[in-house]
Amino acid sequence: MRKQIAVLTNPTSGKGKGSRITDQVTPRLRDAGYDVTELVGRDGDEALDLARKAVADDLETLVVVGGDGMVHLAVQALAGSDTRLGLVPAGTGNDVARNLDLPRKDPAAATDVIIGGRERQIDLARIGHRYYVTVLAAGFDAIVNERANEMSWPKGQMRYNLATLAELRTFTPIPYVLEVDGVQHRFDAMMVAVSNGPSFGGGMQITKGALMDDGLLDVIAIDPMSKLDLIRTFPKLRTGSHIGHPKVHHFSGRTVTVAAPGIVAYADGERIAALPLTVEVVPGALRVLVP
Repeated sequence: MRKQIAVLTNPTSGKGKGSRITDQVTPRLRDAGYDVTELVGRDGDEALDLARKAVADDLETLVVVGGDGMVHLAVQALAGSDTRLGLVPAGTGNDVARNLDLPRKDPAAATDVIIGGRERQIDLARIGHRYYVTVLAAGFDAIVNERANEMSWPKGQMRYNLATLAELRTFTPIPYVLEVDGVQHRFDAMMVAVSNGPSFGGGMQITKGALMDDGLLDVIAIDPMSKLDLIRTFPKLRTGSHIGHPKVHHFSGRTVTVAAPGIVAYADGERIAALPLTVEVVPGALRVLVP
């Protein structure tokens, strides 16, 4: 009897990149003995409905072809279920794939992980009824995201570069109230990130060394600094070399509440809601196939 598997695709991701990669993935899965159902959502709501139906049908594995946004969507259905996530990256940032050591530029190799990889259970972070996999951004980075999303030009990374420069002109430190496992901290900071994994934003190692299966959230807060220092520090996030800087503070816990005026938080690159927000870790909530 052939094994059942479904492939969920966003046909508009990466200017059609998702569909092109799916055309490579499905024959490879069929050749490996799978009975493949292709699920194509015309928009986010339909894609989520398709993912929920796959879980309701007790499908063993749901393969997502897409980026962090598509994974974020699918996780809303997969969290706490027995259906496993298989991931073939087709996005821009691909931080979920990066954090799980999945091939990010080789669809065939990523498909082979689904065919012959092992199952791993990882934690998820939860805000109310919404889950995320990587990082909640709640500071300067979130403000840049807000501005970039309002811009129609240019496209790609350059839009975020211009949004960063625009926000730097007027940005001032933000007053935060942070509560970690019931202990409250009040301070001004440039940004606060609540992480379930080490990277976000296409490889920025904001919480380098964070584990996705330790039952804890990692929180990074960056003290106020001059605009010049902020420009110098931001590139260090790519390597995680900001860790240990005297103006970078680390907390960890199971439940984190973060409050600040005028900040809309982003998680997995997706707009979540305005602060205050409470995040809790859900240990072992997601089954995922990894090398």
